[in-house]
Amino acid sequence: MTEKTPILMWFRRDLRLSDHAALTAACASGRPVIPLFIHDPLVAELGAAPKWRLGLGVGALADRLAKMESRLILRRGADALTVLQELITQTGAGSVYWSRLYDPASVARDKDIKETLKEQGLEVRSFGGHLMFEPWTVETKTGGYYKVYTPFWNAVKELGVDTPRAAPKQIPAPEVWPDSDELDQWEMDAAMNRGADVVRPFVQLGELAAQDRLARFTADKIASYKDNRNLPGVDGTSNLSENLSLGEISPHQCWQAGERAMQEGKQGAETFLKELVWREFAYHLMHHTPHLLKSSWRKEWDAFPWKTDGESAEVMAWKQGRTGVPFVDAAMRELYVTGRMHNRARMIVASYLTKHLMTDWRIGMAWFEDTLIDWDPASNAMGWQWTAGSGPDASPFFRVFNPETQLDKFDPERAYTSRWIAEDRGKPHKDALAYFDAVPRSWSLSADADYPDPVVPLAEGRARALDAYENREF
Repeated sequence: MTEKTPILMWFRRDLRLSDHAALTAACASGRPVIPLFIHDPLVAELGAAPKWRLGLGVGALADRLAKMESRLILRRGADALTVLQELITQTGAGSVYWSRLYDPASVARDKDIKETLKEQGLEVRSFGGHLMFEPWTVETKTGGYYKVYTPFWNAVKELGVDTPRAAPKQIPAPEVWPDSDELDQWEMDAAMNRGADVVRPFVQLGELAAQDRLARFTADKIASYKDNRNLPGVDGTSNLSENLSLGEISPHQCWQAGERAMQEGKQGAETFLKELVWREFAYHLMHHTPHLLKSSWRKEWDAFPWKTDGESAEVMAWKQGRTGVPFVDAAMRELYVTGRMHNRARMIVASYLTKHLMTDWRIGMAWFEDTLIDWDPASNAMGWQWTAGSGPDASPFFRVFNPETQLDKFDPERAYTSRWIAEDRGKPHKDALAYFDAVPRSWSLSADADYPDPVVPLAEGRARALDAYENREF
């Protein structure tokens, strides 16, 4: 290996140049660096909104690299290993660097690639960056993993987080660039249909936009974050989940900004830091108990009599935001128009589906996996299992959120429901009307229709859920 032997810098969910340990190490070597993104089966299997948003992020990274006189090479293949081997042959690369991922499918893929390429004499290095604390480095006093959030928070809050790295000033280029696919050829927006044009204005795309979003949040909103984060009708959250999910900003950068706000005496800063650690906790659990993504974390809950028909009339009403329950419907419509959903609303719609409608949490998790632009495997599974009662440190099943009293408490002026529900309103909000431009035409929905009656009366749904809980066989 010589100073002219290229390094393949494989980007995945780390679509940034700053605070990027793998890229920093590659550039520090002085050897040519070939940035690469691979459209492999794990990309192909993504839901409609996450895949579309990933495609936008890849395009933004390509533009960023082009401004630094570098390039992002795009390759599509039946498996990532074959793509890497072909590029190694074409470019003479001697090393492959990447940032670690933690979901079981990515771990299995990366382990196989690392072992195979090392056997072939290649240098293969993986780096942290998607998390602040590697899941295997945080242990209880007895050497196990944490199953409850508060002790986990207490364990990590004093550990210290690495100082974010600056973006490289230069990315050494190879003498000859390999061929690249065209991003448009991949049609990563295909499954979004007409919804892409509706959601696109709500996207804050790329690394620079993410950094600006963080700066505005810590300057203007973090002080009131503890209270306002629960108000869906108020712009009181960071909205950084979209960018964190694709690594357009790092959790280290968010933590540093939050710590600085704490030092400045801004009251909501610690709550923001705790939310960052909640994300870490989800990854910690996914690493140690990967069945979190597919089955009940508490095994006995697999025997609970949830309904499993994802196309039933009740479930379709939930998906379409036509349950007749304003808080639930507003949230589901916000999801379709923006690709995101307020966190308080996520708890409400999840509770309603799993308790009032007695429907398996996996049906809701799969719907979010298809419709969220900030989809994250660990956070999505953790959130659904927390609300359903089947997960670690979960809200007990008998805690059934009442959407009406929750609306009175967190949206008393009805700013949220007024923004997202158009039926029976003289002058609907433009975002409420946008919903009908985003949904599939096959749903045959119209803003001129009457607002529906509840598919299940709230008291009846609650009683049914509690009865099932009391008579469960475990």
